[in-house]
Amino acid sequence: MNKLAKLVLAASAVVITFSAQAYDDIKANTPYSAYVQDGRGVIVRDPFGLCWHTNYWTPADAVPGCDGEIAKAAPAPEPTPAPTPAPAPTPAPKVVPAPVSEKVTFAADAFFDFDKSVLKPEGKAKLDDLTSKLQGMNLEVIIAVGHTDWIGSDAYNQKLSVRRAESVKAYLISKGVEANRVYTEGKGKKQPIANNKTAEGRAKNRRVEIEVVGTRTTNQ
Repeated sequence: MNKLAKLVLAASAVVITFSAQAYDDIKANTPYSAYVQDGRGVIVRDPFGLCWHTNYWTPADAVPGCDGEIAKAAPAPEPTPAPTPAPAPTPAPKVVPAPVSEKVTFAADAFFDFDKSVLKPEGKAKLDDLTSKLQGMNLEVIIAVGHTDWIGSDAYNQKLSVRRAESVKAYLISKGVEANRVYTEGKGKKQPIANNKTAEGRAKNRRVEIEVVGTRTTNQ
């Protein structure tokens, strides 16, 4: 073996010995245990400027300035998640107006002459007042029911009560109420509300009951 070869082998032996000794000295004392370091904690480089690796070195241990492109770059920050949009407001439930029923009773004598079915001016005025109260109402139905006292036969009083209810319907239609919204019925003398043996009681039994069914808006 010539003199130059002997010098190269001797230098390699010194580096290997130094490298092993450096690893033993710094393994527990420095953060770069995967690299050979000198007594100052500086990573040892070879004549070509590359850092010396230990047997434990892996590409994951690479540091900037030692292993070129495989050096670990600082991890990119995770993208900030987009803010969660606020939930859409829940619409308030729609309030459906409850049906309203209004029932009024008029003395038949105020609407008609005795034993007649033609509306008197006083009766028309009362119906005008009733139709004015229908403003702002979603009208569903109007029911007009005629009643009589017990004077006369059942059949006669039944027909008289129906004629009087029909007169009320005809007048309401003339004031703009839809015909299919008005229903009539005659009860004759079958449903008295007072004693038919007295004049006062018979007057109370001669009556016209009008029931209005519909809905009103909440601000009415």
